[in-house]
Amino acid sequence: MLAAIVYVATSGCTWQQLPSASCGPSGATAHRRFTEWSKARVWAKLHRLVLDELGDRGELDWSRCAIDSVNMRALKRGN
Repeated sequence: MLAAIVYVATSGCTWQQLPSASCGPSGATAHRRFTEWSKARVWAKLHRLVLDELGDRGELDWSRCAIDSVNMRALKRGN
């Protein structure tokens, strides 16, 4: 399942274009799991685990850290 999700994220293909013969699950199944895992904050937890592991090993170089943000226009004049 993870391989299928990573494939879609890195290849730029849609869920429907996911080659289930090589990735395993169908695009619909992979998308459903991605949605469930996103709601359960699996990606944030996984990110934190990786950072903690790298930090414990002394392999985390904060001098190469970047902060990213997104600005979006409020189309309906929201706050």
